[in-house]
Amino acid sequence: MGMLKEFRDFAMKGNIVDLAVAVVIGGAFGKIVDSMVGDIIMPILGKIMGDPNYFLTWTAAGIPVGKFIQAIFNFLIIAFVLFLVIKAMNSVKKKEEAAPAAPAPTPEDIQLLREIRDALKK
Repeated sequence: MGMLKEFRDFAMKGNIVDLAVAVVIGGAFGKIVDSMVGDIIMPILGKIMGDPNYFLTWTAAGIPVGKFIQAIFNFLIIAFVLFLVIKAMNSVKKKEEAAPAAPAPTPEDIQLLREIRDALKK
């Protein structure tokens, strides 16, 4: 039972749960980007070229280069969105760090000692 409890404690730590949520959301976001690139961007670019399936049928020596180009578009979009998210997180973090912390109140005994010191100086 000890090992099971240790595993449960490990799996329920905040970082592990956050990572699991990030993976699930990342997978869903990847599917959205795949659909956007495959169903919207690539057909529009294909129509500009004159054939809606221009990039899908594009091959070089039998290698489907069009799918590779689509994967590059997917990567660029995901990388750009991640860049924006990280940039926003960093700006929020800088604002938190820039906010000055309120000074801790001086303990009463220290105040009394200062008063005594000041009285002795007179």
